[in-house]
Amino acid sequence: MARQEPGTGLQSEVLEDLRGARHYRRWLCDLVAPHLGDDPIEIGSGIGDYAAELAAGRRRYTATEADPGRLATLSARFDGDPVVQVRPLALPATGTGDHSAAVMLNVLEHIDADVKALRSAAGLVRPGGAVVVFVPAFNGAMSRFDRMIGHHRRYTRGSLGAALADAGLRTERLHYVNSVGLISWFLLMRCARMIPRDGLALRCYDATVIRAVARAERRVRPPFGQSVLAVARVPEAGP
Repeated sequence: MARQEPGTGLQSEVLEDLRGARHYRRWLCDLVAPHLGDDPIEIGSGIGDYAAELAAGRRRYTATEADPGRLATLSARFDGDPVVQVRPLALPATGTGDHSAAVMLNVLEHIDADVKALRSAAGLVRPGGAVVVFVPAFNGAMSRFDRMIGHHRRYTRGSLGAALADAGLRTERLHYVNSVGLISWFLLMRCARMIPRDGLALRCYDATVIRAVARAERRVRPPFGQSVLAVARVPEAGP
């Protein structure tokens, strides 16, 4: 397994702090769940909050983590679970698999060799399966906090689409998510140099602003956003 990356301690603290943002998590799960199939693998599952929701109704769900501390938390959380399996994994990797999909939620930006990581993710998926990627958007919003937790970059639709194409994947969905969130991130994280923490303000923002933005973006895709969502396909085997 790869060495522990800088900022993993702070990242684990923030993952714990943001557990209260349940409307945001539900929104993201609603966006990615239809593309995962019956046997997906999640790369970089953290403390397992997304895995707990995305595993519902599936035959099998593989949750993975590279950080030893979070892997221990993940293993304890899903010990004895009939659906969720936990394993260590860091990308790029050489292993292959036959999963219905690979999903990476706020993970790719932590990996220096992102195209190699995407190729590795594709290697874990059967032909025709999906690689689902969710990443932070716009390098202009790169904050002190981004760097503290080990972000190498933020993406645009163009740069993420190019990385997927270079990895040999066929993109079928690529759009921005959370338009209002980009403005909030720029003002609070980039300009005010804050660190996201749990509290009344976060929970109120999640229950009001996030719910309203999610409803609006179900009808209209925004021209910018805090994040980029991509769904790409592993090419089918030739004749």
